[in-house]
Amino acid sequence: MALPQPAPREPEEPAPDTRQRLQDSPPKGPAEPPPSAAPVQQPRVLLTPLSPRWLPSPAGPRSPAAKRLCLEPAGPGSPPGPSPAARGLDGLWDADSDGSDGGDAVPDGHSDLSAYERKRLKNITENAKFFAALKLHKSAARLNEIATKRQPHGTKRPKPKKVEDETAVRRSMRLLRVEPSIPVPETPAQPEAEEYPQVPAGPVPMIPEDQVECSKRTEALLNTWMRISELKADDADRRTPDIERYQESLSSMVLSEENVRKVVKSRVCSMAIHPSESTILVAAGDKWGHVGLWNVSCGSEEGAHIFIPHNLQVSCMHFSPCNPAHLLSLGTDSLRCGDVTRAVFDEICRSEENFSSFDFLEDSASTALVGHWDGGVEVVDRRTPGTSSELSADIGFKKTRTVHVHPVNKQYFLAAGLVDVCIFDMRYLKPKGNQPVSSLTGHTKSVASAYFSPVTGSRVVTVCADDKLRVYDTTSLSSTITTLSSIRHNSNTGRWLTRFRAIWDPKQEHCFLVGSMAQPRQINVFQDTGKLLHSFYNLDCLSSVCSINVVHPSRNILVGGNSSGRLHVFKE
Repeated sequence: MALPQPAPREPEEPAPDTRQRLQDSPPKGPAEPPPSAAPVQQPRVLLTPLSPRWLPSPAGPRSPAAKRLCLEPAGPGSPPGPSPAARGLDGLWDADSDGSDGGDAVPDGHSDLSAYERKRLKNITENAKFFAALKLHKSAARLNEIATKRQPHGTKRPKPKKVEDETAVRRSMRLLRVEPSIPVPETPAQPEAEEYPQVPAGPVPMIPEDQVECSKRTEALLNTWMRISELKADDADRRTPDIERYQESLSSMVLSEENVRKVVKSRVCSMAIHPSESTILVAAGDKWGHVGLWNVSCGSEEGAHIFIPHNLQVSCMHFSPCNPAHLLSLGTDSLRCGDVTRAVFDEICRSEENFSSFDFLEDSASTALVGHWDGGVEVVDRRTPGTSSELSADIGFKKTRTVHVHPVNKQYFLAAGLVDVCIFDMRYLKPKGNQPVSSLTGHTKSVASAYFSPVTGSRVVTVCADDKLRVYDTTSLSSTITTLSSIRHNSNTGRWLTRFRAIWDPKQEHCFLVGSMAQPRQINVFQDTGKLLHSFYNLDCLSSVCSINVVHPSRNILVGGNSSGRLHVFKE
């Protein structure tokens, strides 16, 4: 809205000679065009109505200035607003027009004014009539009334009434002051939210999930597992092939659609492959304690079954090297042995300190070394009755992610912590104050895994969150271990993927495999010198990251597990 103009001040009475000069001289203002000239289109401006408080009141005492702005009611039939003379040629108000009608109409009591002042006063009077006809004061009062009735924006919604829980809380008779002889009616229990059942301590029958008893399909799987475990591996040539022959064998391994299967419900955290050379049997553990068994050689949908021997994450799994009929799995709270001959998951060790990984201390698999998430390690003997450990030791780590025993010198084991990777001597292990034999330095962020090479243990490969794969020369276990190679590798798996673990190929002493974040999705094979030898991928069948991988000890078979519980088998 345009700012209102103040009421015109009443000019002082000029002297007689001055008044005469004002009447004789024409007013200074825009000159009117001559009658014969064509009408000139004058620029127009839109006048914004004034507020009612700036309009002169028709009643009450008036000041001298207000007397000159008195309003006269419009005659019948006359339109509101300025006179036709004050309007433009098209009927609109012309800003450059002074509103005069030739000076014929002179307001009463103003005959002493000059022609310019009379024109100006007439314009003001016509404008006042026009604004009064718009009845702006009524509209303003109406808007003010609406604004006062409007509710404030910060009004809170009424809170819904809280629904009372119908389940009554059971209280003891002593608190209720009721004699024990008087029975108290019990409220029927309401069904609880669906959740995974807690696995009890002790042996757990080897029955698949959602089954009351073992079905024929499950019996067929367990019978296959038992049969292939009785066959001894062929004493073939176990020498490490040269790099050229090894690369050719990698190129012969392909992935097909029938060799992809969802085996567990959640993301894969550990895997193990049966050493049989006739049948491909793979075990996978996920983050919710499920263990899935898949007979890949079956070639049908009935080849996979899910068991629940643990409550939480299954972080490590191994088939027993001396008896493949035993599958050892490590959950967060227990170490169990799945014995297919008795169809039961025996409990070997139980602890509330969150197990992280384990490895066998000898080929007979009767003793094992178990690592804890809180940094300690334990020595477990399967021949000792009960579920307690033989020795608990503090190795000075805040966390112990993986432990791995030297393949030749079994008294040495490798432990990977947050940023520390050290080699310890089992013979000198004690509850407190353990010092490492060797330290593998250079890691700037957390370490995900560290493993000895499979045949001689002369190499160690680590995966670190600083996006580097490091290979160390552990031929001589001295206080300082030299770095053989450092490989740039994206290890930023994020929150929803299992962290990468670089594993050695049992058939090749100097080559290891690791998952990749690169596109297309793939599994990389590196030489210990840092050279990339091969990449496993399939655009049609592999579209996810395989964080956990396992390689068959004698056949050209690779299995990769992803975050949705799906396994991918590359084979010849």
